[in-house]
Amino acid sequence: MTSSVRRPRVALAGAVLLAAIAGLSLVPAGASAAGGLTLPLGDQDLTETRSARTLTDGVTLTSIVRGTEPAPADQINTTTRGPYAIKVLTIDPKKAKGYVKATYGPDLAKTEKTTALVAGEGALAGVNASFFTFTASQLSPGEQVGLGLFGGKLLSEPLADPAETNFLIDARTSKALIGHLSWTGTVTNKKTKASLPLEFVNHPPVVPAACATLTAQTDCTVPGDVSLFTPEFAAATPAGAGVEIVLDQKGCVVRTATTRGTALGAGQTSIQATGQDTLALFQTLAGGCVSTALAVKDEKGKKVALEDSLYGVTGRGLLVRDGKVVEQPTGGSFNDRNPRTLAGTTKDGKIVFVTIDGRQTTSVGTTMTESAALAKALGLRDAMNLDGGGSTSMAVNGALVNHPGGAERAVGDALVYIDSKYQG
Repeated sequence: MTSSVRRPRVALAGAVLLAAIAGLSLVPAGASAAGGLTLPLGDQDLTETRSARTLTDGVTLTSIVRGTEPAPADQINTTTRGPYAIKVLTIDPKKAKGYVKATYGPDLAKTEKTTALVAGEGALAGVNASFFTFTASQLSPGEQVGLGLFGGKLLSEPLADPAETNFLIDARTSKALIGHLSWTGTVTNKKTKASLPLEFVNHPPVVPAACATLTAQTDCTVPGDVSLFTPEFAAATPAGAGVEIVLDQKGCVVRTATTRGTALGAGQTSIQATGQDTLALFQTLAGGCVSTALAVKDEKGKKVALEDSLYGVTGRGLLVRDGKVVEQPTGGSFNDRNPRTLAGTTKDGKIVFVTIDGRQTTSVGTTMTESAALAKALGLRDAMNLDGGGSTSMAVNGALVNHPGGAERAVGDALVYIDSKYQG
């Protein structure tokens, strides 16, 4: 989880009175409000306040505050008194005229604030989505760490790590899938039929440590990586030791270089290799033209059709499956209380995005176990954990509606709702 500066916010003194003035509903433990039971967060006797407003047909925003007293700053991760500040964005495809998609801004390598991503798409609302490289890469901080699927294009491959959880949405049908996806990628010489597997899509290949000082990676005898790059990555592909071969729209070689890093023209792609794989790449592409095949499969091994209306992002942690809470790991900073962003679906097909403010005296956040219980209580049949911490953000009409606890962080991508018919 990406980290954030822990800054306490103004205390919730007088929250009960303010809620009454604002016309909100104060809910005692066990009662119902806004269509649901009180949330299983903290002590049962906590007062819960909810308010809901319709943003447009079929789209509602519900604000929930559970607990009325600010948390002691030294007890944020342990208190049972809250408070918890939660935003729930619910989209009912049966009533809404718009659609949900994922977006990443000008290119994959850059980061953008969620508010900017929502505004840039002309969207009504949205939340931050995928985990991304963040401070681990100064050159491409926005790169997704896992699945990135945009308009049917696989621009970042899902990880083999079973903890990765993916959210897929078909913008045309509003059908969503939550689960763990797998992928394969190969380049095959059209003439010789020689093939080479791809390790990455739009991710810099790693130079083997044993060959880091070699002048030419083709002299390396240790396996390296093979990565496919598309123009969506950035203005130029990652520079460094290795080889790079640029292909035109037909998969034919345009140019070859013994170092990595180049600008790609419209319709061009490139393949980078490091270590011993540099020779394998040269051998595979000998003869001029290759075909590139990328395939994605669901947990049952069924191939996912990469239609142009399909979008997908990466999270970490399945919370609810088929209406049942998934047991969560405990211990460690990731599983402790943090700001969270969740995505889920209901039995009747609604799409739900949730943010929980955290690491603040005005909202302590949730553990992974608490997040799973929360998702279940909100009526989600399937739910997952997206990137959180300082990344947690929900925007409506281009403005933040939650409180990150500091300046809004720029993120890798977002899930947004556009209130107009999908055009394809």
